[in-house]
Amino acid sequence: MRRRVLAIVLTSLVALSACTDDSGPADSSNTSEASTPTTEVVPPELEVVAGEPFPADRCEANRAAGTIVYLSSFDFAATASIVDVLVADSKGYYEELCLDVELRPSFSVDNYPQIAANDAQFSSGGSFSEMVDFAGANDAGFVALAVEGRTGIDALITKEGEVASLDDIRGQKIGVKGAITPSVKAMLAANGLVEGDDYETVLLDGFDPNVHIAVPDIVGFPGYKSNEPLQLEAADVPFTLYDPSDFDIPGSFGVIYSNTTFVAEHPTAAQDFMRATMRGLADAIADPAEAAEIAVEAINAGDNIMFLSPESETARWAVEAALVGDAVAPGAPLGLPLVDQLLAEVTAYAEIGLFNGEVPLIDTMVDPTVLAGVYADDGTLIWPAAAG
Repeated sequence: MRRRVLAIVLTSLVALSACTDDSGPADSSNTSEASTPTTEVVPPELEVVAGEPFPADRCEANRAAGTIVYLSSFDFAATASIVDVLVADSKGYYEELCLDVELRPSFSVDNYPQIAANDAQFSSGGSFSEMVDFAGANDAGFVALAVEGRTGIDALITKEGEVASLDDIRGQKIGVKGAITPSVKAMLAANGLVEGDDYETVLLDGFDPNVHIAVPDIVGFPGYKSNEPLQLEAADVPFTLYDPSDFDIPGSFGVIYSNTTFVAEHPTAAQDFMRATMRGLADAIADPAEAAEIAVEAINAGDNIMFLSPESETARWAVEAALVGDAVAPGAPLGLPLVDQLLAEVTAYAEIGLFNGEVPLIDTMVDPTVLAGVYADDGTLIWPAAAG
């Protein structure tokens, strides 16, 4: 649950777009004319061709990158931008592409300075806006390479029978864990409800939604569609859910980002890490139960300081797998960052006061060309023949 709480702290970034390898299918209408990543023409001998042996020179270039450190953002929970990496690692996909990858359990806010310093090369973020907010200074060098969830993951949970419509929030109190989540805040603002003027927020203790929904002075609280509602349903507690996506509020979740130093110095390794991760994501969506089991094994191999259970992780990934998979469309395969949607996200959130109320320039904060290069024109992943 900590990762979910951390997702309310939004991020800012400034990364120079990195170089990419293979030419790929990405339909330019699904990225953005505003995105101007720097691309390089990959020599034919380094291109990955589906069903053909992995190029020896590319393998050598990937090995030269050394150990690639990936930091998770909420232990090894079965959630987007974590479970796909776990699946890819467990099935040997990184090794097949000559990558030496080390996975470390961590937490979102702890990871940004490590990625900025290139002490680690990849991490997962709660949302694109989270990454943008954390970038802060223009030299942070973060770059989003995958955005797996193309909707916000947060929603407003209200007590059954107390909020017939959002207008019933007026004059009421909403419980929060730290601060109100951005999609929920934007949803309320779009309905003429401004925090501090039309409703108040009060801090909640702990993370148990069964405790929170019984707090007498509040009408509800923000939660995450793959977490708190599932706990309430399991306890047979009635509630009403207001989903910002039903009100056309843009959002994202499950972001994989790197730093421009690593991507520029090791473009093939960066792209092949993402290639293997997207194969892991496809597997995790095809078999959610297996993916959750892989995550639980990784959790139990550590200290499990968040006390995550097999039941919670199976339920969590079942919800998120559907959200991620249902967003796939022609020209928009799994994980491909859609820059127009990300611009709409940060614009909506700037309007409610995030990013100091100014829409951040995201041209250099996201590079869709890296993932575009791992997909064929029909949206299938380009994967080499198995060695030997």
